[in-house]
Amino acid sequence: MRNIPDALQARLDSGVTTLCRCWLLTRADGVTMGFTDHDRDIAIGDTLCRAHAGLSASEATAQLGLAVTGTEIAGALADAALTEADLAAGRYDAATVDCYLVDWSDASLRVHLARGVLGEVRREGGAFFAELRGITHRLAEESGRLYTATCNADLGDRRCGVKLDDPAFKGEGSVLSADAGGGLIASGLDAFADGWFTGGQLTFTSGANAGLSVEVKEHRAAESGARLAPWQRMPEPVAPGDAFTVTAGCDKRFDSCRDRFANAVNFRGFPHIPGNDFLISYPSPGESHQSGSNVLPW
Repeated sequence: MRNIPDALQARLDSGVTTLCRCWLLTRADGVTMGFTDHDRDIAIGDTLCRAHAGLSASEATAQLGLAVTGTEIAGALADAALTEADLAAGRYDAATVDCYLVDWSDASLRVHLARGVLGEVRREGGAFFAELRGITHRLAEESGRLYTATCNADLGDRRCGVKLDDPAFKGEGSVLSADAGGGLIASGLDAFADGWFTGGQLTFTSGANAGLSVEVKEHRAAESGARLAPWQRMPEPVAPGDAFTVTAGCDKRFDSCRDRFANAVNFRGFPHIPGNDFLISYPSPGESHQSGSNVLPW
């Protein structure tokens, strides 16, 4: 139930209002920004909601039940507010947005309308359009454990337990050259075997992409330097001399967990589950069909 201040309710009842909408956006890294569709800046607590971004919102949709509600907000890309580089870098992915109805003549008179997260973001010229999803979207997310042959933990997380700071699992290097497709040739990784970083995480520590990470699609060792192919291009150009760190990759198979990381005790999968070939198999003449446990020898 919304708590509407008495003074604001009185103005709503009078039929003459001075209302606008404000949005407080909180990124995953803790950065908070404010925007409003009013023609002047408005302060909500310690956050200044800026008017020059030209932010506006479509009609919100809502219905009974647990269906995901949503709306769309649109605004201009500006250096002082939202930049195209920040959007492309994913700094606003899954950012939390709080929407307020505010009396612009007295910003203390406001009511919290909704909270959601940013979904799909489209960029067109100097403007952007962002989908704002209601909190019920979390009900559509997969939760709980799945019974699969592969591990469902992420390498290095609490459930996995592998220490990625170990020099055996982490490399440091610098870019020698980069191609138009996003691949790069790097120095400093000669001690690692071919494919060691496939599926790992590449994090730039200097250059235009400093602080940004991307998953490695393929790692190939070569005499001219290691070749790293990321799954997606970085938002800013990669230049020779850019430094980075890269962690080992994991294909989430039991053999890799046991042999590569010596971490079989923490494996979070079920490698003895019968595969599709076993499930669709049928008896054949001349073959032995004695019953027994279908468990892989570890």
